[in-house]
Amino acid sequence: MPYTADKPGQTPDPDELRRRIPGWGADLDPTDRPAFPREQPDIDTGAHWDLPEQQTRGEGRERSIEHQRLTPVFGTAQPLHGMSGAIRRLAYARYSEGQTPHWMLLILGDRVESSGAHVRSLFSRHPDDPVTQSGVLGERGRRPIASRFGRGRVDLKHAWMDPFLVVGPWVVATVVVFRIGRAAFVPASRRHR
Repeated sequence: MPYTADKPGQTPDPDELRRRIPGWGADLDPTDRPAFPREQPDIDTGAHWDLPEQQTRGEGRERSIEHQRLTPVFGTAQPLHGMSGAIRRLAYARYSEGQTPHWMLLILGDRVESSGAHVRSLFSRHPDDPVTQSGVLGERGRRPIASRFGRGRVDLKHAWMDPFLVVGPWVVATVVVFRIGRAAFVPASRRHR
C-alpha cells in the first residue's frame, strides 16, 4: 500500500528482473547511488507512524484516478479557481497521469492562468514590464549570439519562435487597448478620416 512507513509488497528476485527488464541493475553499485545509505533497513528513519495521519479538508482537491485517496499531506496555498481550475480538474478526473491528454490539459490550464494574469496586470496600477521582467536585458554583455551556436544547445530548435511567444501577447494587448480607447474617446465621424 502506498504512503506507508514500510516498503509495500515483495521485492522480486534480481535475476528475474534482469531477465525481464533490459538494463535492469545498472545502478546496483552502491557508490553510484547517492541515496544508498538511506536505503539500509537498520537505519532509523524517524518515522513514528505506520501510516501518516490524513490531513483534513481535502474535499475538492485534485486526485489522480490511479490513487484510491489523497496523499496524507497536500498543499492548500493555491486552490484551483476559475477556468484554469476547471481545466485542471478535468485532467485529474478523466485521465491517468500516464496519458498524454492529462498533461496537455494541465499545460492548457497553466496557459489560461498565465494569460489571465497578464490581462489583470494590464489593468492594474503596476502592469508587467515585458522588457525587464523577461530577462532579455540579462543577455546584454554575455555574448548572447555566440553562446547559442556551436555548443549543442537544444533550445535552438524553438529559439526562432520565442520572440513571438514573449512579445506577441503584448503587441496584441496593445492593439486591443488602443482600439477600445479609440472607440471610447474618438467620435465615430472622426475615426474614418
